[in-house]
Amino acid sequence: MADLFSLKGKRALITGSSQGIGFALARGLFGAGAEVVLNGRNLENLAAAAKKLRNEGATVYELAFDATDHDAVRSAVDDFENGTGPIDILVNNAGMQHRTELENFPADAFEKLLQTNIASVFHVGQAVARHMIARGAGKIINIASVQTALARPGIAPYTATKGAVGNLTKGMATDWAQHGLQCNAIAPGYFDTPLNAALVADPEFSAWLEKRTPAGRWGNVEELVGACVFLSSAASSFVNGHTLYVDGGITASL
Repeated sequence: MADLFSLKGKRALITGSSQGIGFALARGLFGAGAEVVLNGRNLENLAAAAKKLRNEGATVYELAFDATDHDAVRSAVDDFENGTGPIDILVNNAGMQHRTELENFPADAFEKLLQTNIASVFHVGQAVARHMIARGAGKIINIASVQTALARPGIAPYTATKGAVGNLTKGMATDWAQHGLQCNAIAPGYFDTPLNAALVADPEFSAWLEKRTPAGRWGNVEELVGACVFLSSAASSFVNGHTLYVDGGITASL
């Protein structure tokens, strides 16, 4: 049974992995046996994250590129595949948030959300999938959100991008399952991360969230690891196009 969830001999690329959810998932995949490829745009932060994992015994590669730049993504992925070896698992985690009421939402912030949260999933997913398709195997995991299914005030464009991530995941599975790929998404609820720092620091919001969530609390990023290991492993060999909500029950309850 343990072999079903083992990632020994596999290599995983996690975008946006120098902190927060991406770093936690990289650490979790290493814990299941995988080599990890960290990605980010800030070289200093990327090196610091890699050092932490190496100190824990991980085999770590650093691959700096802007996930919103199609040509840069293609070049970085192709160079890594040709020079280092295959990427067996891709976690599309890079993302951002911008909170403003919709009637005053800046157009440039909307465009930036589209590029960071959804175009990056296309760019990196396509670049990596081309190599996976040639090998006849691969795992792609896109980080969606509770906002893939729900909305709340002040983040309508973010909600739109995460809804798109859910549907792009279905499209990836529909096109690429025939080539041996499993493409799924993880949809976190409310987790204590740098992206949510303003909300975590707001006592009123935290009180609302604890009442609204059946589990009665914020999630810890380590609680996403099990879902990621499952979707990265042989245990999910017939799971495709699925969005797995890890949200303390918030999407199940009114």
